[in-house]
Amino acid sequence: MTTVEASDLQTNETDERGRVYLGTEYANKRVTVAVVEVESTSPDEEELAAAYRDTSERATELAAEWDAASDEAWDALDDA
Repeated sequence: MTTVEASDLQTNETDERGRVYLGTEYANKRVTVAVVEVESTSPDEEELAAAYRDTSERATELAAEWDAASDEAWDALDDA
């Protein structure tokens, strides 16, 4: 079994296709890579769905408020 020192761990970011650039010091060498932890910088599907629902509900509320304000404004113009 291979022992890994904590000081030997590297944190790299992937490109849009999930690839990691290791650097030229690993060129033409056999490299074993282990994924220890993954952090996502973008929201997951469940978070996006919840945000969409919240936004949709708020948009419905705003539309109702706008309708009421618009009706009041038109009524005020009709009375003038």
